[in-house]
Amino acid sequence: MVPPDEATRVRAASATGPEPDAVPGPLHGRTALVTGAASGIGRACALALAASGARVRVVDVDGEAAARTAARIDATVHVVDLADPAAVAELPADADIVVNNAGLQHIAPITEFDPDRFARMQRIMVEAPFRILHRTLPGMYARGWGRVVNISSVHGLRASPYKSAYVTAKHALQGLSKVTALEGAGHGVTSNCVNPGYVRTPLVERQISQQATAHGIPEEDVMNGVLLARSAVKRLVEPDEVARAVLWLCTPHAASVTGTDLVMDGGWTAH
Repeated sequence: MVPPDEATRVRAASATGPEPDAVPGPLHGRTALVTGAASGIGRACALALAASGARVRVVDVDGEAAARTAARIDATVHVVDLADPAAVAELPADADIVVNNAGLQHIAPITEFDPDRFARMQRIMVEAPFRILHRTLPGMYARGWGRVVNISSVHGLRASPYKSAYVTAKHALQGLSKVTALEGAGHGVTSNCVNPGYVRTPLVERQISQQATAHGIPEEDVMNGVLLARSAVKRLVEPDEVARAVLWLCTPHAASVTGTDLVMDGGWTAH
């Protein structure tokens, strides 16, 4: 278990954004498109990339929350339902950096999983990233530089019951990322996945609260007995930790890192 003061320190860093001396290199002149950037990991990525000099396009279905994120970094807001191919086709194609982060979760046995909900999750987490790359990669190739970072999950490497749509989508995103890496290597484009375990996002915090209420147990028991049962590091990953990893993958220091997974699961996959 991480000492309380350490967990507090990490959360404080997440709240204030990247420290100047933690930024490995400026991204001045680059344009970054971040999906699901209104909150959680996407928001942290948008702030980190902007702090490193990139112009940021904040893409999210929640216009009000996206506007709040954009207001902090003078970014451009694009209110888009990524399940709608026509809406995705309206996004600008000028990004040098693409962070495919948007996602959603639904838990049910396969026999009870609504097929329409399953299909929608694939459109948002697999088809939309493909469509975005289909539009942005030609520009990256022409400029001879590009960074694609796909926010996958430990569930892109492992499976859990009752999460068929999410696990399927994350495994597919892993494959898309690797193909992008192979095709883009000769054009100065890298593509990688970041694979966190459970991250302190509004989605996860709602899950903790709901399970605690449903089972009549404290939220800490839900975290340690359910969410973190397979993790050696007994705390949630902070959004800013993921954002700093994304930022590093976009710098010259990571120019030879492509087609791989940066696993941030607290030791989950070490078992």
